[in-house]
Amino acid sequence: MPDVKFLSNDISLKNKRVILRLDLNVPISNSKIDDDTRIKVIKPFLKRLIEKKAKVILLSHLGRPRGKVISKLSLKSKFKYLKKNFNSNIYFYYEKIDTRAIDATKKLKGGEVLLFENIRFFKEEENDDEAFAKNLARLGDIYINEAFSCSHRKQASIHKITSFIKSYGGPILKKEIKSISLILKNKKKPVTCIIGGSKVSTKINVLSTLSLKADNLIIVGAMANNFLNFQGINIGASVVEKDSYKIVKNIKLIAKKNKCNILIPVDCNVSQSLNGKSTYKDFKDLDSKDIILDIGKNTIAMISKTIDDSKTVFWNGPAGYYENKNFSIGSLAIAKKIGENTRNKSLISIVGGGDTVAAIKNTRLEKAFTHLSTAGGAFLESLEGKELPGIKALRRD
Repeated sequence: MPDVKFLSNDISLKNKRVILRLDLNVPISNSKIDDDTRIKVIKPFLKRLIEKKAKVILLSHLGRPRGKVISKLSLKSKFKYLKKNFNSNIYFYYEKIDTRAIDATKKLKGGEVLLFENIRFFKEEENDDEAFAKNLARLGDIYINEAFSCSHRKQASIHKITSFIKSYGGPILKKEIKSISLILKNKKKPVTCIIGGSKVSTKINVLSTLSLKADNLIIVGAMANNFLNFQGINIGASVVEKDSYKIVKNIKLIAKKNKCNILIPVDCNVSQSLNGKSTYKDFKDLDSKDIILDIGKNTIAMISKTIDDSKTVFWNGPAGYYENKNFSIGSLAIAKKIGENTRNKSLISIVGGGDTVAAIKNTRLEKAFTHLSTAGGAFLESLEGKELPGIKALRRD
């Protein structure tokens, strides 16, 4: 685990202004929160800060407003959620980050919370602006990063702020970093990595890295189309990335050199539209208009057996187009198998990515997994071996 300064229990927080950087970037429709998974994760620690009578200043973002005030990207819905779910005085601040903002934090009483408006409404945030970071630091006495999912961003409230205030990683950040180590370093073998999603080009580095670390690499989702096409297997009207042939060839060479087995689907469920019904087919029977949208029963059986034979499993990316329930069967089957094996104490399981976590929620086995990470890009960049700017900024002096 990196030599990061984490918040310890012996640090007094009573009446201290604690800046807590969170990731409240959750899906919203009609001003209501659709999925509160990320907020639920931080509830125990936020409750702990309130009970310790800290004066809590919350910083977060929503979407990519690019320095502009966009009403639909306001954190007002998060403010309403927090007021409803926490037994504390919670306030909302939507003005500039200036002396008035500093005064507002000083007026807080121990155990009260002040949520600031979307930090990305200020263009200086994404520019990692030093003067802006200094102003943010003046809002508190202590800074805590609990936004691992944003820590691959070199932005003021994640990176530069740590130069001007005592800074620590929080317990959630610590757990995220530890889960990376379970995959890359302190792993129990055999290790199986299940990688899904749509584009192989966005995961070249992570696939290459996992080929060095894992015993089995299972490719699912639309990404598998590229591997199937490489082997000359009929994929109907399914999309294949341009130049994927070279990418797949290179990944397979790395895997072969390191004795990592690459497993790809052996059958599938298809439709001729994303909103259509599911039809089971072998690849040889695909029509020219068929689109592969989920793995088939034999592939599920193959993956289940591989999970049974594994001691550590990492999963990132759904097995199919799970937004349509007709094509969520593969993802749900994988989630159920991993969850059950973890609950039976025979498996260490780490799941990364919001889409994958969303699929798991439907199995009611969320608590069975060793670790669920809603971090997408940050998690994958860590797996590639990159040091994230937000983590590097928390290193011990």
